[in-house]
Amino acid sequence: MTRYLLPLGIFIGLVVLLAAGLTLNPRYVPSPLIDKPAPVFSLPQLHRPDQSISPADMLGKVWLLNVWASWCVACRAEHPLMNELARSGEVAIIGLNYKDRPEAALQWLRQLDNPYRISAVDEAGRAGIDWGVYGVPETFVVDKQGIIRYKHVGPVEKKDLEETILPLVRQLVQKPA
Repeated sequence: MTRYLLPLGIFIGLVVLLAAGLTLNPRYVPSPLIDKPAPVFSLPQLHRPDQSISPADMLGKVWLLNVWASWCVACRAEHPLMNELARSGEVAIIGLNYKDRPEAALQWLRQLDNPYRISAVDEAGRAGIDWGVYGVPETFVVDKQGIIRYKHVGPVEKKDLEETILPLVRQLVQKPA
């Protein structure tokens, strides 16, 4: 009888770990970049390929970096909310068009409207790697000093925007530069 106690104890331990894992938020992916300077890039702009955009161009402003692609189904789901946010004018949204063909990205924005002040073209995905992008969409909140303050993995939903992202943006806007 006692020979079954060890396997039973291991089994119960595994069940407890599994149950604890199921209670975690699958969208929460800790980022080592939180409270660190935004990784540097200089990428061509989607609408003006002869011009580039860099995080340094946004110093002094609170802004969102939204990583998106035309092939991304979840990006399509969050896109109306990004358009609504852009129309509100509350925060600038910079797009990082990730591993996408510029022609496809431009067509996608013509069809669905363009919430981005500027979109950077990261066709090879190297800037995305520097930003720790796991997949698309992902959204970062960057403060006036160019420090990443928040990362959202997955499509932004109204609740995320109203309860987390916009309160943080408002708080960061109030802070002196």
